[in-house]
Amino acid sequence: MGKIILFEEKNFQGRSYECMSDCADMSSYLSRCQSCRVESGCFMIYERTNFMGNQHFLRRGEYSDCTSLIGLSSGIKSCRMIPVHRGQFKIKIFERENLSGQMNELVDDCENIMERFGMTECLSCQVMEGHWLLFELPNLRGKILYVKPGENRSFREMGMSTTRFMSMRRITDSC
Repeated sequence: MGKIILFEEKNFQGRSYECMSDCADMSSYLSRCQSCRVESGCFMIYERTNFMGNQHFLRRGEYSDCTSLIGLSSGIKSCRMIPVHRGQFKIKIFERENLSGQMNELVDDCENIMERFGMTECLSCQVMEGHWLLFELPNLRGKILYVKPGENRSFREMGMSTTRFMSMRRITDSC
């Protein structure tokens, strides 16, 4: 079980809201959200409501200024708890949208799909097992996209400003 405490102001000031599940719209609880403290588990935070737009992965810790530290200029608008997965991991990545084009299957982290598979980009994926983070650039850098079991036919439809990903890693139980 995860727990995140969200604060209206930087440095854990102002009103706060404790969250132990997904929250699609912070405005129901806070006028804005500028800092947070993850007390347990892992969370994704989003710059837009309904888990859309740029996002950031948070482990246990304190984040006193989400606007500059994490790069969410408008603060946190929604958050999602990442459940612990203790089984196998498997993801199919595709070079085109709608689960088409060259396909490769991963069961472990991949720092560069170009070097490993000769793929120039990943534009869609199907998560078979586990929870994954996709990164815009090789070596697990750049903007991040959280994906859970199911089909992700278009990253653009998920509200991402970048639609191609070059590296990925499993979210293990080390949160």
